Amino acid sequence: MPAELLRVNPINPEAEALRYAADFLSRGSVIAIPTDTFYGLAADPFNLAAVDEIYRVKGRPEARALPILVTSIEQALTLSRGTPGSFMRLAQAFWPGALTLVVNAAHRIPLKLTAGTGRVALRWPRSEVVKRLIDEFEGPVTGTSANISGFSSCASAAQVMKQLGSRLPLVLDAGETGATLPSTIVELNGDAWRIGREGAIPVREIEKAMKEK
Repeated sequence: MPAELLRVNPINPEAEALRYAADFLSRGSVIAIPTDTFYGLAADPFNLAAVDEIYRVKGRPEARALPILVTSIEQALTLSRGTPGSFMRLAQAFWPGALTLVVNAAHRIPLKLTAGTGRVALRWPRSEVVKRLIDEFEGPVTGTSANISGFSSCASAAQVMKQLGSRLPLVLDAGETGATLPSTIVELNGDAWRIGREGAIPVREIEKAMKEK
């Protein structure tokens, strides 16, 4: 049975649609949502059955961790521990936006979500749909890309339906995201940092922010 396709306004998403989507999350389902880069797979990160379902839907190796989407720096801090000063510097410079920060996970984060590494990838997207969905759900959600592992990322609900339409119960359709690049990933470990992936934010912009006091 194909996924239900539910249209939402990307600028001012309808409250009823968000309540409907949040109910799926509360019941442990995995749904596809638009972000400011590509469409992502949202689920309750603290529900291990939902986490298992993401790996099944994507065909993703369990050795690869799943990122978490948040709606504030404060929320991100509750999901991490021993956060270095560079975290605040980069978060304040680029959030909300296309930057994913990898830090030590808080003890309450399921180890499976981190692929056994104890490290968690956090991002605050510039997306009203994501923001209001998380507010409605009253908690962060997963944010791995809504595609079959190894296939192209999806910038539209139509592309998600083509790849994953038979594997999901719901796809929120906010139209084309307009993205051509994923988020940039920066891994932080104490005073050390490295680029895990260059994406929408150029490395030079990260380097510039890290040099500023």
